Amino acid sequence: MPSATAQADTTTDPANTASANATSTSRQQALRSAAAEYHVPAGVLLALAYQESGWDAHGAQVSTDGGYGVMHLTDVTTAMVAGGDAGAAGRADLTSLAASPALHTLRTAAKLTGLSVRELREDDTANIRGGAALLASYEKQLTGGTPTDPSRWYGAVARYSQSKQRQGALGFADRVFGTLRGGAATTTEDGQRVRLAADPSATPVQSQAAALDLKATASTDTECPPTVPCTFVAGSPAGRQVSDRPANGIRIDTIVIHDLESTYDAGVTGLADPSNPAATNYVMSSDGSVTQMVPTKDIAFHAGNYSTNLHSVGIEHEGYAVQGASWYTEAQYEATAALVKYLAARFDIPLDRQHVIGHDNVAGPTSALVSGMHWDPGPFWDWNHFMDLLGAPAQGRRGVPRAGSVVTIDPRFAKNKQTVQVCPSDDPTGQTTACTESRRRTNFVYLRTAPSDTAPLFGDQAVHGTAPGTDRVNDWGSTAQAGQQFVVADAQGDWTAIWYSGSEVWFHNPGGTNTRISDGVKVIRAAGATAVPLYGSSYPDKAEYPAGLGASTQAPLSMYSVPAGQAYVATAEPAATDDFFSSNGAVVIGAKKMYTIQYNHRVGLVYADDVTATEAAGRHH
Repeated sequence: MPSATAQADTTTDPANTASANATSTSRQQALRSAAAEYHVPAGVLLALAYQESGWDAHGAQVSTDGGYGVMHLTDVTTAMVAGGDAGAAGRADLTSLAASPALHTLRTAAKLTGLSVRELREDDTANIRGGAALLASYEKQLTGGTPTDPSRWYGAVARYSQSKQRQGALGFADRVFGTLRGGAATTTEDGQRVRLAADPSATPVQSQAAALDLKATASTDTECPPTVPCTFVAGSPAGRQVSDRPANGIRIDTIVIHDLESTYDAGVTGLADPSNPAATNYVMSSDGSVTQMVPTKDIAFHAGNYSTNLHSVGIEHEGYAVQGASWYTEAQYEATAALVKYLAARFDIPLDRQHVIGHDNVAGPTSALVSGMHWDPGPFWDWNHFMDLLGAPAQGRRGVPRAGSVVTIDPRFAKNKQTVQVCPSDDPTGQTTACTESRRRTNFVYLRTAPSDTAPLFGDQAVHGTAPGTDRVNDWGSTAQAGQQFVVADAQGDWTAIWYSGSEVWFHNPGGTNTRISDGVKVIRAAGATAVPLYGSSYPDKAEYPAGLGASTQAPLSMYSVPAGQAYVATAEPAATDDFFSSNGAVVIGAKKMYTIQYNHRVGLVYADDVTATEAAGRHH
């Protein structure tokens, strides 16, 4: 991460400037015109495009699986298959791998429409026409025509997914028809307002799928809700421990959201490699299909912190953090929400941002490892939308908070545009060739050292020492994220101060628009007059381990503490310290308890005996 001084938030890009000035309905008109031209029911085309792209065009950017534009028309090259995270370089069958027709729907659409490949990649209207033509061609092959009844397009929609697996193709079609029946509306990144009215009568003819020659995949070993297409591929044995959670006394209380920084296939292949020291419980594709790789009873090494791994389930997502708002698809959000609700019900995990967290919120286990902790799924994962899908939006009332109250950070993602800098080293796709600043929709508010837009950004101690923070996309230390809760330290005009990382930091909050005031939240403070040490793990004391078992050790994080006079939100009731040994299945539970607290962008742990805990009552002007 960079250590340069933060710049004022003044840079814009043309696309976002245009969208800030006005919204447009031209994309809605283009979708309806293309539907009429190729005799596709307009609702079907709109619902399909929503699942593929959220109606965003993405310019000429290619997605993680080689798709372009609103309709996600694919054009995968051998270089894409061979290079970077795809991992196929040097394979004798590289050419044939890249030649699959499913990877070149853009070129098929070019033949159907007479439009050029370049037009279909770069022109919004052309891309939409290409997708409509492609869908219509599938419908003609299946039914011999283009019926006006949306219900009779189920098979064509399933084929449009390009999945050869029955669960993946039908899962995609089910989500498209779910959107068609329920409706949708959004304003896109580039200022397009698109709306689809609900059509409850659209009941798909699912029997059409029999003509698609889809392969059934084994799902007997999976733990997934019935609405999510789910298969099992064993993860690396080096990246997991066989256990018996929660029957053996190890609680499962956290779900961690990740992104792969790669494509779905490359991610699953890499995580199945026996030499890989990492693993995860689930991998979610951009079309909403999921591969389970580690049973939930076992411990997957996914979070970079063994204490977190011990008590969590990890879900990886196809995608790249720097392109999140563009390529975390609606299909992913909806399928992941279904999976998270299923897991939360099984293990009695609260559906809130204190128990459903990002990898970027996980504590660093030791002082030396904090600065290198991962920052996925990143600032462009739409926590507002995701928590809405879980039926658990941020609670509390809007209003200007007062000192001592607790606020939940809650900027409106669609309108919360912040300037971020992305450099080539942040983007494994190679699409970023120089450090570039742009304004994007984000899930965070910037934190400054004083109540002013010109004040330096707060710099995390582990990353910057005493230097200011930056607006670099991976610089998590200067941001507070949607759903996180903090105690208010002060307020001045349009600015609110919170206790954060041992300091008082400020964020712009005119009229309380970026926060909700939260009641009934447990707040911890130092029990005495000295600072309380902060930890990144939760192990029993050495003397509590039985003879013959090596004791795990932990030490306070040297750069962090909870100073006397400051207050922080406890994310859960205090829990006993514990440890696990896969060699004999032993579980060691200590006598002491620790609180997990929202310390900065990440959580940390404090011993319950070192702090006092009170319930905060919301206060506002």
